[in-house]
Amino acid sequence: MSPSPRPFPGERPGSGALLVVFGGFVCQMGLGYNYIFGALAPDVIADFGWTKAEFSGARAPQLWVMALASPLIGLLVVRLGARAVLVCSTVLLGVSFLLLSGMSALWQLYAVLCVQALSVTGLGDIAVGQMVSRWFGRNRGLALGVVYTGSNFGGALLVRSTGLLAEPGAWRDMFQAMGGAALLFMLPVAFFTIREPRGLEGAVTKPAEADVGVHDLQLAEAVRTRSFWILGAALFTFFLYFVAILDHLVLHLTEQGYSGGDAQAHLSNAILLGMASKIGFGWIADRLAPRTATLLDFSLLAASSLFLVLPVQPLVIWIFVVLFGFAAAARDVVYPLVLVYCFGVRAMAEIYGALMLALPAGALGAWYAASVSDGTDGYGAAFITFAILNVMTVAALSFVRDERAGYST
Repeated sequence: MSPSPRPFPGERPGSGALLVVFGGFVCQMGLGYNYIFGALAPDVIADFGWTKAEFSGARAPQLWVMALASPLIGLLVVRLGARAVLVCSTVLLGVSFLLLSGMSALWQLYAVLCVQALSVTGLGDIAVGQMVSRWFGRNRGLALGVVYTGSNFGGALLVRSTGLLAEPGAWRDMFQAMGGAALLFMLPVAFFTIREPRGLEGAVTKPAEADVGVHDLQLAEAVRTRSFWILGAALFTFFLYFVAILDHLVLHLTEQGYSGGDAQAHLSNAILLGMASKIGFGWIADRLAPRTATLLDFSLLAASSLFLVLPVQPLVIWIFVVLFGFAAAARDVVYPLVLVYCFGVRAMAEIYGALMLALPAGALGAWYAASVSDGTDGYGAAFITFAILNVMTVAALSFVRDERAGYST
């Protein structure tokens, strides 16, 4: 009698998959540290007397470092494993925020954010997405959704906490506490919980059932496909819009008459909504074709930008918060899924890392929104631009396809 097939890693009780999911969740909380800059922008700008463009300009070197480091992170994850990358990145995260707490000049903000950029790249979707994709076959979308809620949980908690900072200069205490939390809590969790699946052939796990018999593309093969460039353009427009909103939503709402606390609460609610979005959309994505799930998500994101163009009213802002919070967070889930659909799981981290070269678009979006606001006393023209680009992105994504069909095993 032939032995029964070996269960896919992470899909049987006691396999260690739940521990790995918890570790990935905690590491993703470090990615949520990025949300704090938009919430603290009014306090930091007021203390130093910087313009919005000067403050937002720090995004440029930060995102360039993240973009250039992404292919390297993808390569290191494949060669060394996720654990080594996540542990080292957590150390850098703690050190960078301790340094931020003592900054006294604009150049120091720019320099330290470059160090912080290396840490969040290592803690981001590339390493965690590859790790979870290797542990799970069925229910991969749900597993990714649960892990990726870490960034929303951490970000919402931090943004909400800024409402308690009543004293001038209290943002320094916030940065210091964040650095300590990374070293004292996140680091031990990453070290003791992250692990690779065992008993596997080669560098990857047994593929999911839908992937059996299909050739997985390497990076050199993927870059010759149309889907690679469409997905790269979609990532470009996403970051252009996403980072601009993170940096300027609080400033926009306060200029429209909202109190600082109410504006920060809206940003916090959008981030917090991402927790339900990632789990719920992960569950939905497991029941839809990856291409369909991606189109649905980016359509909701485009809808959010259309509401941002409308005059500021309480109902309009609430609808925007719901749409943006849901769609922006769900992008973390659908993007790895559509990469696996188009190219396979074997080199997903390297392909994702190469596509992350689109990340500097976030700096461009934040700078563009700041420049428009500084020059016109409003964000209207910037928001219209984002809406047009988001609608165009949805149209382009309809041409994404499984690029492995032309290859044989």
